[in-house]
Parts: sequence; C-alpha cells; structure tokens
Amino acid sequence: MNYTIRQLRVFVAVAQQGSFSHAGQVIGLSQSAVSHSIKELEAEMGIRLLDRTTREVLLTEAGQQLATRLERLLEELNTTLLDVRSYGQQRSGTVRIAASQTISAHLMPQCLAASQQRYPDIKVVLRDRPQQWVLQSVRNAEVDFGIVIGPLQSSDFEYQPILDEPFLLLCRQDDVLAKVSDMHWQMLEGRTMVLQDYASGSRVLIDDALRTQKVGVDIVQEIGHPATLFPMVEAGIGISILPALALPLPEGRPLMVRRILPEINRTLMLIRRKNRSLSPAAEAIWQEVQQQGMLLTQQRESQPEF
Repeated sequence: MNYTIRQLRVFVAVAQQGSFSHAGQVIGLSQSAVSHSIKELEAEMGIRLLDRTTREVLLTEAGQQLATRLERLLEELNTTLLDVRSYGQQRSGTVRIAASQTISAHLMPQCLAASQQRYPDIKVVLRDRPQQWVLQSVRNAEVDFGIVIGPLQSSDFEYQPILDEPFLLLCRQDDVLAKVSDMHWQMLEGRTMVLQDYASGSRVLIDDALRTQKVGVDIVQEIGHPATLFPMVEAGIGISILPALALPLPEGRPLMVRRILPEINRTLMLIRRKNRSLSPAAEAIWQEVQQQGMLLTQQRESQPEF
C-alpha cells in the first residue's frame, strides 16, 4: 500500500476530533486538505473509513479498528523518532583518540582542557603511541579517531588537515649555524645529525626534504622520543631537525632553533575510518581538536616563536 505517515496522522486527528475543520485546526491544515487526504487514504486502502453527514463525521467499523491501533502505533513512532533525535544531540560518553608523542604532548593538552570545559559529560581517553600504531588503531576501530602527520598514501581513512607547521633547525647557541643571517638547507651539508627514527611520521618527511634539497648529512643517532633530541644536541652529539610543535625549548639550556629556507612544512591531520560515522560525542571532540588547531595557527601567525 502506498500511503503516507501524513495521511495516517490526518485520519487519527479526524477520528479524535470528529470533524474535518477541527482536525485541520489541530494539525495546521485547511478543511479541504484534510478531506482530500482522507479520500486518498480510503482510495489506497480500498475501504470506507468515515461516514460523512452535514453535521458530523462518524467512524465506520473499519475506521474504528484502524483508529484504535493507529493512535498507539503513531505514538510509539513519535517516541522512537524523538529518542533518535535526542541521541543525535547527545554529548556524553567516552571518546578514544590516538596521537603520536609530539602531538600528544604539545597539542592535546589544550584540546583536552577545552573539551572538558565545554563537554563535561564526555570522557576523552588519549592513547600516546607511534604513528603506525595510531593508523592501525583507527583502522581496527580501537579508537574513534586519530591525529597523524601527513600526507598519507592510504584509502582506508577520511582526512581533515588541522595544522601546518615548519621544520626547524635545532642546534647549540655556540654552533656556527646559530650565527648565520639566513639559514638554508644546503648549510646542513656534511653535518652530523641526531634524528627521530621511523616510528615518527616526521622522519620520512625530513628524509624527503634533505633529498629534495640535495643535502647529504651524517645521521649518528636515531631516537624514539622527541624529548631526547634536546639533551643529545646539547651534549654536542649532533644538530637536529624538529617540527615547530616540539617547542618551546627546555628552559636554561644552551639551545636555539632557526627557520630553514625554503620553508618546508608538515601537516597534522585528523583521520577516521572511511565511510564510518562518528558518535555525536566523538564528532564534538573531532570539531574541538580542529578548532584548537586553527587557534594555534592564528597564534603563531600573530606571535612568531622563532
């Protein structure tokens, strides 16, 4: 049968009010529109539901059976739709996020604090792991979404860039490169370097930058945690390259950072499984992280740190 919810609602209103005009006032339709809707429903069902006289509208036996059942069914339908709508507006529950160590240490604290203040009923669980683990966790639905360093060559995810940041030179204050007026990639030629290993999403990008700029360096140490770069450079083991998000430098250390020309950036991206919707709570936190990335970008543009 090709009838509509609207036709059923109109019929129930007429059954309850006993009048086309009164039913129209209740549901916001003209008397003629109500009459037309009832005629369409009766034609579709192939049975008369109402007996009309000049004074009143009476239910037939079939109409009485239909009205009794429809009132309950339409009420249940309305309750179900309201419940679904309420779920769509829900801002509670647990949201699980995975991010690499640098992102977790320097971007996520602001995101977590802002989320806690804005959505006190949402519990956010942050998992601090290497980038490959983050990708696998999103792929396996162990977390709601992740924050990674792009670009990525994968069709498994949907991406949302949130922040571009430059790679910087990290060196001692007494290093010869600390004193040059403009620092260029070619000035790294032949230098001894300490870099993060390939668990970091940045390492491949740094390798690509050195290759593109035709610079050869001597990599003497590859470490896992970005905080280890600072004491190694301070000890004179080598200079390093790090993303701007790793700032600020530890206080009281004889270290400095320099912009490297031409500027080469890395992109931080939100990722989630392709063609999979986030829960309302996860969607709210996704938007909050995106907003915090925009705020950080604006702050750096107005107050450069290096």
